Amino acid sequence: MTEIPEHLLKRAQAARDKAADDAATPAAAAAGDSRIPDHLLERSKAARGDGGAVAVADKASAAVAAAPAAGLPVGAGPGGHTQRLLTVVKSGSIQETKAAPVDKVHTWPHLLAVEFVAGLACTAFLFVFSWVVNAPLLHAADFNKTPNPSKAPWYFLGLQELLTMFHPMIAGVTLPGIGLLVLVLAPFVDKNPSNKPEDRKWMTSMFTLFLMFWAVLVIIGSFFRGPGFNFTFPWRDGIFFEL
Repeated sequence: MTEIPEHLLKRAQAARDKAADDAATPAAAAAGDSRIPDHLLERSKAARGDGGAVAVADKASAAVAAAPAAGLPVGAGPGGHTQRLLTVVKSGSIQETKAAPVDKVHTWPHLLAVEFVAGLACTAFLFVFSWVVNAPLLHAADFNKTPNPSKAPWYFLGLQELLTMFHPMIAGVTLPGIGLLVLVLAPFVDKNPSNKPEDRKWMTSMFTLFLMFWAVLVIIGSFFRGPGFNFTFPWRDGIFFEL
């Protein structure tokens, strides 16, 4: 049988003592001062007469007496058993078991595994390419015979092209520094968390302009500069460019 809490037993005992005091005074009982109905008192007295049912009657009367004291409705089940009042509250889980869907995954292994495989593929491609295609190395440098035109490697031709247009301080320090500073500050200006290109139009446009600016300078320095690093047309004077 379900255990009755200790505080309910104490409250029921206090109610029984008060009911016994009120029943001892006929005038008070006739005036209706007792809070416990007469039929419940009679049932409690009958239960006390049976030695084997004393504990059950005490718990039943405790539940009955505790309900009016706490302001709860009083009810009895079949056969007058009031222990069913303890099962009014249905047991159930108060913790949500459904997990909210998220669009994030762990860095390992989802991201690092793909990057590791991509690194292996690039390494294998470079190994095969360097095995099949020989490096375009020239003869040893001779300071008595300077090549004309003398061009920097292709990845520096954009900077060399700027040096023909501006002062070295502007072409070599100011303009590249401003470009790098803008790229560093770009994530703080565009704080859109979306990964879709159509949602990052400002960032995409700015980086595209940066790449196109240097690509145009590299193309001009590679194919449109001839002897003396003068402007020329490749379809008229040929190409003065080697890897």
